[in-house]
Amino acid sequence: MTSPEEQLVLHARDVKFDWAALPMHWIPGEPQATHTINVLHLALPEGERWFVEVFKQAVPLIRDERLKEDVLGFIGQEAVHAEAHDGAARHLEAAGVPVRPFVAQMEWLFRKLLGDRGLTGRAAEEWLVERLGIIAAIEHYTAFLGQWVLDAPLEAAGADPVMLDLLRWHGAEEVEHRSVAFDLFVHLDGRHTRRVRSMAAVTPVLAWVFARGTRYLMRNDPTRPGRASLRGYRRAAKRGLLPTGRQLLREIRPYFRRSYHPAQTGNTDQAVAYLASSPAARAAG
Repeated sequence: MTSPEEQLVLHARDVKFDWAALPMHWIPGEPQATHTINVLHLALPEGERWFVEVFKQAVPLIRDERLKEDVLGFIGQEAVHAEAHDGAARHLEAAGVPVRPFVAQMEWLFRKLLGDRGLTGRAAEEWLVERLGIIAAIEHYTAFLGQWVLDAPLEAAGADPVMLDLLRWHGAEEVEHRSVAFDLFVHLDGRHTRRVRSMAAVTPVLAWVFARGTRYLMRNDPTRPGRASLRGYRRAAKRGLLPTGRQLLREIRPYFRRSYHPAQTGNTDQAVAYLASSPAARAAG
């Protein structure tokens, strides 16, 4: 279960982002790094709404009141995340990027492939737990990305401050609630084989989403910046503008240990400090 230092009261925070002055390449001179991160705006809203629906189905099965409180806080935060990234996606659309075809693929992934299947009884519970295992694996990556964006030298690269605030506000909340999906999965099932299987399935799918999304956005960018490439990714990662392959691999390994818990990674104090100072949260308040 959640460690003492993680005993925070999770709650959704109102935020307000003004995209009027956002440039197409909000990391100056880095269209590929910009669009790799922009994939979040197209993929996350559907994914986070799916998280919310699956967690709502799990709430009646929770026997621990503290965990139930954390799950309800997680649900509130994820719902706000979806709306915030939707706003950024709408800005991309207004700027001339046709986002709908890619968003439709994400809708199929989460609503059809991973959606409800009309199951009942034990089969329905097994499918619910299977999806909770998948969410726990995804949340392992989102917590890593949340900590990464809190540390990444994006200001030095001239990143747009509004977009950077969105990413860091969201990333800080991912660090803040990083244990919830894992704790819920363990509470209702927790089989190590299922945990390993979920991570093995999630990893290539997430790689595919980001690679495909980056290629799609580069191809449909009205400024015609050229094609996405592995060389472009490596160059941006070397500058600290994207996570490196080595960083990602280093994060995967601990998840397979039987003793692993998300509280072992990430900096809660840093995340909470950012959330207290986020311009978007302060503007909405």
